[in-house]
Amino acid sequence: MRLLKNCIPVFTVLTDENRHKILYLLLENGKMNVNEITDKIHLSRPAVSHHLKIMLQAQTVSVEQIGKERFYSIAMREATEQLKQVVALMEQHCPSNRSS
Repeated sequence: MRLLKNCIPVFTVLTDENRHKILYLLLENGKMNVNEITDKIHLSRPAVSHHLKIMLQAQTVSVEQIGKERFYSIAMREATEQLKQVVALMEQHCPSNRSS
């Protein structure tokens, strides 16, 4: 149960289309600041900042301060490992859909 609870923030990130767009941009472009992301997905700066805050809390992105700018990049390693564990548990404990 704890594993599923730990994955809730990741599921929250993965259920929002705007966060999908942000993840895709970071995957495609590497490090980006809020203004660069805002220009590409046509959301307001506060909306992008809100999404990034949720993504930081879920540890799906990381942030690096360079001068006065904060640059975000994708950081899905831990989230991916947790999701793999959930899938493995489901495969282990859920009955097969195949007919005998």
